[in-house]
Amino acid sequence: MSSRSRPKRFLEVRKPVGRRQRVISALGIWVVFFGVWVFATASGMVNELLVPAPQQVFATTYELFFERGFTSDVLISITRVILAFGMAATIAIPLGVMMGTFPSIEAIFAPFVSAWRYLPAPSFIPILLMWFGTGEAPKLALLFIGVIFFLITIIMDHTKNVREELIETALTLGASRGTILLKVVFPSVLPDIIVAMRQMLAMAWTYLVIAEIVASTTGIGAMMMRARRFLNTDEILSGIIVIGALGLIFDLLFAALYRGMFPYLKEKH
Repeated sequence: MSSRSRPKRFLEVRKPVGRRQRVISALGIWVVFFGVWVFATASGMVNELLVPAPQQVFATTYELFFERGFTSDVLISITRVILAFGMAATIAIPLGVMMGTFPSIEAIFAPFVSAWRYLPAPSFIPILLMWFGTGEAPKLALLFIGVIFFLITIIMDHTKNVREELIETALTLGASRGTILLKVVFPSVLPDIIVAMRQMLAMAWTYLVIAEIVASTTGIGAMMMRARRFLNTDEILSGIIVIGALGLIFDLLFAALYRGMFPYLKEKH
């Protein structure tokens, strides 16, 4: 039987799935997830004080937004993530590109960046509180530290994968090092930089709650800590759902940015 007449199987190796199958699969996994959750709470398999029913969590989420001013906490958290991630990207992009382009620059910064990359960001909380107090600075610094060294490394690795023949052609035509960096290397690696930023933004959201549970009275994490004191598990789960939804929204925005900037490329990741 030829490959053309062979019936399509569910598990195809690296074969794209249709839009219909993608939508059904995406919705189906969530239906299964919430179905198991509803069954577990309705059947008494779990303690409802610790694992409230999903309908209660969604009702609490509605109450938080429309009756208790949770929107301001969400906006504060979004602002913190954007500011810290923006500061990290402002440094990581040029440094990562230069490290991937010039081995002499990599020789200087790679040992420093690699060492810091293995240090857990939460371990800096005590010293950040001592240095910056309990304002916004330690929260932004923690998010910054948690992202920047990984982002530098990923961008450097992507830059090293720029096709060598492009650089050699530019050198043959007499291009200067600055021209090669700005006109050849950076445009070539820019799609991968957008992908790297999309991936690392997820890490910024994972550190958000850690940043906000320490000496903070505002933000999603602070709300979740207040809820913990009174065993309001539904509010904690509401915060988790909101963070997940925000992360998904930002991920979709980066995906749309990628498609808009590079329509000639097949979307990665």
